[in-house]
Amino acid sequence: MEKLKNKTVLITGASKGIGFGIAEALIKNNMNVALTSRNHQAADEAAKQLNKLGKGEAMAIEADVRNGDAQQRAVDQVIKKWGKLDVLVANAGIGHFDSIEKITDEQWHETIDTNLTGVFYSVKASIPALKESKGYIITIASLAGTNFFAGGSAYNASKFGLVGFTQAIMMDLRNHGIKVTTIMPGSVATYFNGAHPHPSDGWKIQPEDIGQMVVDLLNMHPRTLPSKIEVRPSVPGK
Repeated sequence: MEKLKNKTVLITGASKGIGFGIAEALIKNNMNVALTSRNHQAADEAAKQLNKLGKGEAMAIEADVRNGDAQQRAVDQVIKKWGKLDVLVANAGIGHFDSIEKITDEQWHETIDTNLTGVFYSVKASIPALKESKGYIITIASLAGTNFFAGGSAYNASKFGLVGFTQAIMMDLRNHGIKVTTIMPGSVATYFNGAHPHPSDGWKIQPEDIGQMVVDLLNMHPRTLPSKIEVRPSVPGK
C-alpha cells in the first residue's frame, strides 16, 4: 500500500523464519528493510533474495542483539542509508529447554540475553530515530509469555519478561507518538531451535502469516493501538 511506501524498518534476526517472513511482507509493500543476523552471510543471502522482488530495498547488517553497541551501529547504518527509521521489529530469539536441574548457566544467560536484554538494547538504540518519525516498535514474543510449561524455565522467563517489558515501554513511549505492540505466536513453522519446516507443518502458523499481521498493524489508523496480540493455529496439530 502507498501508506508504507519508502518507510524503513529494522528487523532483528531476519535471515530466516518469522523475521524473514516479516521482511518479505514489508518489502512487497515497498518498504526499505534492514535485516540483521549474527551471521553476515546469512543476512546477505536473505537481502539478495528480497531484492530480487523488485519492490523496496533490502540491506544486510551483521549484528548480535546481545551487544548494545552493535544495535546502535545497526540503527546508525539504517539512518545513514535511508535517512530515517520508521519501524523496529525486535524478532531475534533462541530457545533452550530443559529441567531446571539440567539447564546450564550458559544456556540460561544466552536465552535471557538474546530474548529479553537484546530487545532492550534494540529499543534503546532506536528510540531517538523513532521519536522523529513517530514510528512503531513491534516485539515478537510467544504464547510462552503467558503459558508456562515443564522444561521452560529459561524460555518462559525470557518471554514473560518480554511481554511485560513491551507493555511497559508502550506506556512510556505513547506520549512521544511511538506505537508499541507485542505479537505472541503459538506454533509457527520455522527453523527455531534447530527445527526444519516440513510439509506436515501445514497446520501451523506460517512466517508469512506473521508478516501479514505486521503489515496490517502498520496500516491501522493511528488512533488505534493493539498493544498485545495472541495468535495460534486455528486447528490444533496432531
